[in-house]
Amino acid sequence: MEALLAVAIGILYAASLYLMLRRSVVKLILGLSLFGHASNLLILTSGKLLKGRPPLIGDDAHALFGEPAVDYADPIPPALILTAIVIGFAILAFSAVLVKRTVQEVGTDDMDQMNNTDLEAAS
Repeated sequence: MEALLAVAIGILYAASLYLMLRRSVVKLILGLSLFGHASNLLILTSGKLLKGRPPLIGDDAHALFGEPAVDYADPIPPALILTAIVIGFAILAFSAVLVKRTVQEVGTDDMDQMNNTDLEAAS
């Protein structure tokens, strides 16, 4: 399961980097969104994936050298991911509004053409 997720995370990172290197601002925003999803999957995978096991250590699990005797899922990564999802959605919403307003003002979403707007506005 972890190997499949590692491949999926690698594909998401590659796709996000490809989109972020394009000239369109919309593709940049989509690339940043994919980058956030890949990071969330990476954090989830680091917390040990155990199907059907609660993230709790029961009373019957005896610790040996600080480690519990049974496998358990770490509850911290899902909590971090929930926070990251909310923050990522807020950043995505703000970026979408900012791009919409920028395209209305400039008339294009090409970053190379946006560089020349400072000279035109000053004169």
